[in-house]
Amino acid sequence: MRPAATSDRPAVAKMIHARCDWMERRGLPTWRESVDDLAGQCDNPYGDVWLLEMDGSRIVGRTTVQDQGPPWGWTTEERSEPAFYLNTSVTDPALRHLRLGTLMAWWALDRAAGEGREWVRRDCLWPDLVRYYEAQGFTLFHEVERTGYRLHMLGRRAERIEGLQEWFRTGMPAPPSAGR
Repeated sequence: MRPAATSDRPAVAKMIHARCDWMERRGLPTWRESVDDLAGQCDNPYGDVWLLEMDGSRIVGRTTVQDQGPPWGWTTEERSEPAFYLNTSVTDPALRHLRLGTLMAWWALDRAAGEGREWVRRDCLWPDLVRYYEAQGFTLFHEVERTGYRLHMLGRRAERIEGLQEWFRTGMPAPPSAGR
């Protein structure tokens, strides 16, 4: 995992287009209208867009990791707890068997724990994603209506993930297991 750079925009856009194609073939909603915006976030001066890179140059995932979540959807007490907030995570559909989305979530959990944060939180629009994130160990805490959409607010306690750094160093064929 590494911070995104302006030069990554074309590769990130290509990966997101591939994911959109995959989703559309399955009748799922996509980010097709937002590809330029999501790829353009590589220019983000805050350094909160992170990329998963494979073989030293192939971008196979992107996520945004922020220090603050939205002012809605979480209680005042929850917002006061040190946390990372993940959003706009996208992975290369050709490598689904490597569980790249899970790997990025575990990276965030490990990094958050290493920085003394208590939580990794995220939100999503679709119930299918809720089930996917729950399979990664996240818990659904709240559902809120926001600008005509129902958002699902999930979180998981930060923790060190044994074997994660070795996976990144060696490129083992499957991510390590994470405790729950």
